Amino acid sequence: MSGRFEVYQDASGKYRFRLTAGNGGIVATGQGYASKAAAHKGVEAVRRAADGAAVTDVPKRA
Repeated sequence: MSGRFEVYQDASGKYRFRLTAGNGGIVATGQGYASKAAAHKGVEAVRRAADGAAVTDVPKRA
């Protein structure tokens, strides 16, 4: 099974999304949104940003 985005309402009434891996583990979570439609737009923004995104190693801070 491949990963999927799940949109849900949290305990405070905000809508959030999480990206889950094929094994059910949570890979990423989104911020709280006022509406379900806004959470879906957040998912689309992540999809667009991730398409072809580079992977960069960040040096350890001293």
